[in-house]
Amino acid sequence: MSEEMQLLETVARFVRAFGLHQPDQTPCGQPIPVSEAHALGELARDGALRQSDLAHRLRLEKSSTSRLVTQLINRGWAERTPAPDDGRGVLVQLTPQGVNAAEQLAKARAKRFSAILDRVPEGERADVLRALTILTEAIDET
Repeated sequence: MSEEMQLLETVARFVRAFGLHQPDQTPCGQPIPVSEAHALGELARDGALRQSDLAHRLRLEKSSTSRLVTQLINRGWAERTPAPDDGRGVLVQLTPQGVNAAEQLAKARAKRFSAILDRVPEGERADVLRALTILTEAIDET
């Protein structure tokens, strides 16, 4: 089997094992779409962001990000506010309910990742992290 096919099969198995193919829940089992979980994480980490910056970070089109932000607003988790330095600019920030939702997701994520890491032999953990970093960087360059 070629290296390309091995990579394809390994990534596909990882996606399925991690639950990334389930669009209506996060890999840590929370009942929200993965895209919303990632948006909550970005906003919780860095506070208010321009919607265009959020789109860039999430690697989504502007229209997809706009719909995503609208979904967060409809859940009561985010709000749009005018950018103070630009009359046409819009910032997205979490509401108190959004901060709480982000905290709950972070706890579930930490629990899941801790359980996964515990199953990786201690002497191989650095290699796993290094391999994931190299793979991510290779994807970023394409």
